[in-house]
Amino acid sequence: MIRSRIALACALALGWLSGVAAAEPAGRRLPNIVFFLADDLGFGEVGYNGQKLIQTPNIDKLAGEGMRLNNMYAGCTVCAPSRCVLMTGLHTGHCFIRGNANLALRPGDVTVAEFLKQHGYATAITGKWGLGMEHTTGSPPKQGYDLSYGYYSQTHAHNYWPEFLMRLEDRVPLRNVVGDEWKDRRDGAGVAVKKVDYSDDFIMNEALTWVRNHVEQHREQPFFLYLANTLPHANNEANKAIHDGNEVPDFGIYKDKPWKKQNIGHAAMIARLDDDLGKVMALLKEKGLDGNTLVIFSSDNGPHREAGNEPEFFKSAGPYRGIKRDLTDGGIHEPSIARWTGKIQPGSSTDHVMYFGDFFATAAELIGAEAPAKLDSISFLPSILGKSGQKEHEYLYWEFHEGGFKQAVRAGDWKAIRFPNGHTELYDLPNDLHEDHDLAKEKPDVVKKMQGYMDQSHVEAPEWPTTGVKQAKGKRNKGKKTAE
Repeated sequence: MIRSRIALACALALGWLSGVAAAEPAGRRLPNIVFFLADDLGFGEVGYNGQKLIQTPNIDKLAGEGMRLNNMYAGCTVCAPSRCVLMTGLHTGHCFIRGNANLALRPGDVTVAEFLKQHGYATAITGKWGLGMEHTTGSPPKQGYDLSYGYYSQTHAHNYWPEFLMRLEDRVPLRNVVGDEWKDRRDGAGVAVKKVDYSDDFIMNEALTWVRNHVEQHREQPFFLYLANTLPHANNEANKAIHDGNEVPDFGIYKDKPWKKQNIGHAAMIARLDDDLGKVMALLKEKGLDGNTLVIFSSDNGPHREAGNEPEFFKSAGPYRGIKRDLTDGGIHEPSIARWTGKIQPGSSTDHVMYFGDFFATAAELIGAEAPAKLDSISFLPSILGKSGQKEHEYLYWEFHEGGFKQAVRAGDWKAIRFPNGHTELYDLPNDLHEDHDLAKEKPDVVKKMQGYMDQSHVEAPEWPTTGVKQAKGKRNKGKKTAE
């Protein structure tokens, strides 16, 4: 697929970028967009999806004020490829970053942030990026963001008390100190021995400050905020060192629970995530942005088992089987909400089948612009606005490169998963949400069709060989697996 920025240069030459998109119809103000992305939050870890042990009042309130997206799928079952799909509108069969390797988006990769900026939006990301380090072609400033603050490397993002965070292309020092054994890590990952500055506090402050300043200085210019929160992801390095990577300053309301310490920590992390969402929504109301801001909430993949956390204890995947790194729905079916006061019906829901790649086309339709050609993206705007004419995917596709090459397809009610040995399992999702009953032997014709979708979706790439390896090989990481 040829991806080019020539269109962007032409747009500049034609004067499209004037603070507010010239293509905007007279009298129409383009909406702001906030995409709040949790990290490793399971479908069943929120109250509105049946969670009983962890309280999520702000997430539940958002669901009550907006629409529950009952069939939203992540871009992949781990971090980096899922975020690549979200940003580029391309599925993992041919997007550039298909696994947790330390690769960077290329100059020709066009992100939704770059697209919105082209159409007059101010753009910001705070939190976890994972698609390119500083001074590479994949750094957020080179991929369409006016402001970027937080973590660029997903392994750096494991550490909630890092020695630095990124702002644009610069490392901003914090007062934390990591142990000596981590000092040679260029990406900043590790375990802190001196804990002063909790990263989530800084990331949230940066996001809220950016919105306040933007509204005060450029209120008429629409904005896109990608708030890629790192909670409740565990610190995998701490898990190896001290067997407890649920890094949180305090346990809050869960401190006296008669639970395993790691489960208490996990619940406390979700409580902080919920508080963070509440702060964003309160600010939007305070600044009078409710009626002109589309807020989308989701998670990058299914719940994790790191740091001693027990997803079975919380029933973290809800009605689905599997967790992070699985291609059963527990690994990719996400708790998701869309809210837009006055536009989206409060307390509503949709069963339309969608995935992260659809955000690009949705953003394009939202602003009345044509999305780039050849995306794997269908706008879900008709569904969330309660309008007719919603187009459907013929199928959704995923591939996963850790522990052997695996593929999955959902087409209508059917879900198929093909494993490294070539065996394909088939499930009838409406009648088998937990994917317990493999119907492959009974439905060979359906299996053949689903395998055909898999074959046509996967495009070979030297960075992502499908045989004889467990992880992508790349110059930047010398073929080493990046723990996520």
